[in-house]
Amino acid sequence: MSDNTTPSRPTPVAATDKRAAKRATEEKRPAGDKRPPEGKRPAGDKRPAGPNRAAEDKKPARPPRRRRPRFSVERGWFPPLGSKGKVALVVSLLTGLLTHGYHLFRYPLYLTDEGIYMQRAWSVVRETSLSPYTYDYDHAPLGWITLAGWAFPLPKQFETFGNAINTGRFLMLLVHVASVYLLFEITRRLSGSVLAATVASFLFNVSPIAVYFQRQVLLDNLMIFWLLLSLFALLRREVTIRSVFGGGFALGIALITKENAIFFVPTFMYLLYRRVKGSASHRFTSSLWPFAALAPIGGYVTYALLKNELLPSGFDFDLNNPPADHVSLLYTLWWQLNRNQGTLFSETGLLQTSWLVRDKYLLIVGVCAMLISLWLGVRDRKRNLGFLIAGTLAFGYAFYLVRGSVVLDFYVTPLIPMLAINVGMVTDRLLTGSSGNRFLRGAHSMTRVALPSFVAILLLASPASGYLVHTNTEGRTQIADQYQSRINLTGMQHAQIAWVRKHVPPNSRIIMDDDLWGELHDVRPFYPYAHSHWNASSDPDVRDKLFKKKWQNVDYIIMSNKMRKSMATNNADGRENWILQALRNSDRVWSETQGNIKLEIYRVQ
Repeated sequence: MSDNTTPSRPTPVAATDKRAAKRATEEKRPAGDKRPPEGKRPAGDKRPAGPNRAAEDKKPARPPRRRRPRFSVERGWFPPLGSKGKVALVVSLLTGLLTHGYHLFRYPLYLTDEGIYMQRAWSVVRETSLSPYTYDYDHAPLGWITLAGWAFPLPKQFETFGNAINTGRFLMLLVHVASVYLLFEITRRLSGSVLAATVASFLFNVSPIAVYFQRQVLLDNLMIFWLLLSLFALLRREVTIRSVFGGGFALGIALITKENAIFFVPTFMYLLYRRVKGSASHRFTSSLWPFAALAPIGGYVTYALLKNELLPSGFDFDLNNPPADHVSLLYTLWWQLNRNQGTLFSETGLLQTSWLVRDKYLLIVGVCAMLISLWLGVRDRKRNLGFLIAGTLAFGYAFYLVRGSVVLDFYVTPLIPMLAINVGMVTDRLLTGSSGNRFLRGAHSMTRVALPSFVAILLLASPASGYLVHTNTEGRTQIADQYQSRINLTGMQHAQIAWVRKHVPPNSRIIMDDDLWGELHDVRPFYPYAHSHWNASSDPDVRDKLFKKKWQNVDYIIMSNKMRKSMATNNADGRENWILQALRNSDRVWSETQGNIKLEIYRVQ
């Protein structure tokens, strides 16, 4: 061995044993185990080494941060209904069934227009015609065709639920429950909130003005259902050919149920535009929707064209000289567009004398919510599309009511669900706004339920609201009229009919209101010469052939509650002078009064 050779250092025995144990441990690891070698921290591990490392390992791992569910009306991103939403929906449906079904056949008093629509439905079933009198296109016919389709398969048809109007009112109950479901889902999809949908459905169910009008057999209630169905189709998650066609067709049915549905059309068109904008089939769907909406209207126009009743004779639209040879669809539309009656805001207008009296809370708060929705929607049309849709739906129909044309008491009905949607959405926005501190953020979940519940209890329990209880004229607190079983307003009309059947011969020539028409023409003994004062003064077959415009040819006059006022209103041109003269030459033989409601029967001398 050379002297320059450096001798190797001896390896310590302890170090050799540690390396051998480490190699043995690595050899025992299964294939695919990517854990770092012992004593080596993985990449990205920022936990401290040494004694603090054990304490850090004992800390529980943070749960992954939950993302808020995406929501966009334009893209169809709607949060799922969930278990709480399903419970709220079921409660809303049951509430609507209770509030609108209880006392249904007793309150309110049978209305003239209820009798007209059931009279025309009777004509569709019994005579296969749109009216037992001359059909003058005053309303599109699909509403009473629907009523006829409902009554036809029933066991006793129009008498299944006691009389024709009761049979129609039961259909209104079913329509309301279906409308509650649609309203709930529409509000939830416009707002992304179950709370907003619950509030809207609550007001739609318990509002006194809603209960009063939505129980009645009105074309407006059927129109509301078709409008909500059309809107529901446009708010599906995916805009398909089926949903676009179905939504457009439902809107067309609404238009030929009640023509004033046209004031909702601009909002529907804008929603469709936002839903299909940028899609590959936007041109096709944008054309399919109006085609489907115009299809029912085309059928109605074709009917008038085939009967040679589309245009007036000589294309004469002079409102002072109505066409004498035949009725005309376009002339009637022109006449309706040119009617006016002044403003709703006068002391004698419907707003003061009827609507605010029945429910000032929904109307006032609803209008305020509508303005807030419009402000939010116009301010940010991309993020607040739901508010823009809700606000313009209410605003469009409110414009129709205040524009100065003739407005009847029940014309407010389609505005009720639109205001309810706005109140629900604005309530949810106020209760879910951004919070400045941790306490408010934690209190949100309780506040969002507790505050609306507290307001609901106040509405239901406070006599000042008139929702569930009210203060009567004697100063006593009692259940509201729509829920008070002792109030049987329609029973007065049943007693009136009973007296007629007992004392008036069936061949008598009778002037009456339309609310009793079905009872006297569909139940034996029939009264074929019983006609409403409207038809007796305007239909040539009744006026000139039966009564010959002579008061001496009238045997009895059956007066409804507001018939005298209606006769005076309808007598601007003197057409009812001979009927009023018959009333002056008659004796009252029966009368019944309940509160401010008075029914009478007169025998003409």
